[in-house]
Amino acid sequence: MKILFYDTKSYDRDSFESARINYPEIEIEYLKSDLEPRTAALAEGFDAVCGFVSSNIGKQTLEILHAKGIRLILLRSAGFNNVDVDTAKQYGMRIMRVPGYSPEAVAEHAMALALACNRRIYKAYNKVRENDFSLSGLMGFNLYQKTAGIIGTGKIGAAMCRICHGFGMKVIAYDVYENESLKDFVEYVSLEKLLKESDLISLHCPLMDSTYHMIQLDTIKQMKDGVILVNTSRGALVKTDDLIEGIRMHKFAGVGLDVYEEETDNVFEDRSDEILKHSTTARLLSFPNVMITSHQGFFTREALQSIAQTTLQNAMDFLAGIYGPNDIIQTH
Repeated sequence: MKILFYDTKSYDRDSFESARINYPEIEIEYLKSDLEPRTAALAEGFDAVCGFVSSNIGKQTLEILHAKGIRLILLRSAGFNNVDVDTAKQYGMRIMRVPGYSPEAVAEHAMALALACNRRIYKAYNKVRENDFSLSGLMGFNLYQKTAGIIGTGKIGAAMCRICHGFGMKVIAYDVYENESLKDFVEYVSLEKLLKESDLISLHCPLMDSTYHMIQLDTIKQMKDGVILVNTSRGALVKTDDLIEGIRMHKFAGVGLDVYEEETDNVFEDRSDEILKHSTTARLLSFPNVMITSHQGFFTREALQSIAQTTLQNAMDFLAGIYGPNDIIQTH
């Protein structure tokens, strides 16, 4: 099987080439360009393409891939809202993803953001580097015996629940489906109750019509004053303009973001100062209680190894005609 691998970073190549030793049937050609209509035509002569959550796998892209004979689209990510599933189904294309690669990696990063915001680690680091050892502006609060509200309790959200429980926090959660493995120490509540009672709110749900902009001005106003908000899931769960208004209202003790709405707009592909200066992410960075990281929650050795192995095994399952939970379109 020949796979065209889009949006390649050096760490992608390293992890996939290391895993490919165990899959001699698979050949991979790596491209730096991401998958979109403009680059889809490059897939001619390949059996499958491999994209990421940022790839544009809409109707036009799928039409071109279908015309080039592509039967399998591999996603090295859990999210797939960037895929026109109906069009893929119409063309009989298999779409396979990596639903759970290292939930602990993302959950640990979420807690790292919460701690960094709460204890002003970034501010303390910069102050000490300037030979200022004063404690002014660095006060936080104990997480112990405070309430953690976890929105979404899949594998990553469940891992975050366990971390918060280990900190001695009361853990409440909101999800359409309750996770039975958490029943001994997690109380499921309504979204309204979670927003009202939580000292730390961490988002771990997929991006769907029902979750798009779930954090906006109305829900922000329901939160406690001095709450910490963390998002390591999908940027569009939060309406950025409303978040900025909430920060200006002094609603938040801190905001930690590893994802942001503009990721889907490729605003950072053009690194010009003018574009960055006027982006909403740049506006967020102007606030001293906001910490933003570069979508690195998944970025551990273990997670990259798991992503590579699962993706390549998905390709082998396709060849063997095996269907399972990694298939986005369940037709068998």
